[in-house]
Amino acid sequence: MGLRELKKQQMRDRIGDTAWRLFAERGFDRVTVVEVARAAQVSEATVFNYFPTKEDLFYSRFEAFGEQLVEAVRTRPPGESALAAFRRRLLATSGLLAQVEAGDALALTRLRTMNRMIADSPALQSREQRALTACVDALAAALAAESAAADDDVTARVAADALFAVHRALIAHVRHRVLSDEAPVRLATEVRQLAERAFELLEDGLRDYASEGSS
Repeated sequence: MGLRELKKQQMRDRIGDTAWRLFAERGFDRVTVVEVARAAQVSEATVFNYFPTKEDLFYSRFEAFGEQLVEAVRTRPPGESALAAFRRRLLATSGLLAQVEAGDALALTRLRTMNRMIADSPALQSREQRALTACVDALAAALAAESAAADDDVTARVAADALFAVHRALIAHVRHRVLSDEAPVRLATEVRQLAERAFELLEDGLRDYASEGSS
């Protein structure tokens, strides 16, 4: 990454982190883009240059992780299946879940705040679904390109949908647990076990799909 790109990424991170702090403190609907700009010490135009909508500010981290899942499949080593690469990246880190399991009360508060904001905001729920759909589209395109198939190849779309269905199901499970359970102390372990079980269900059908030498 060149110096120009690094500075742009640092600015994006600064604005995104500032927005997240304000959202966590006051709720998504009570924070304006003007207030984010003021707190980040940039102009409102600068915020919109990096984040075209307020929802983009909220979902910047979520979308970055989705892109990492796609990139893990796209850049996987020869011989590794798409399913194995996707699973490897999805289970590589637990983030806030690991902190909650370690007894970090602040992490649990942040996790609950984030999920409560989504549950209470139709705009955020809609944005979440669009973000996931964009990731599925990107993964399907990458898988189709590998097999020299058309961009709308049905097999690639089914594979991408199936892999991201695991991600969607885990997001829904975490949201339900953190908003209904007073002390989800083993949530990270629980999510990992559920993920492994879900990938086992897919494995027979997708084990050899998009592996080196597969047809």
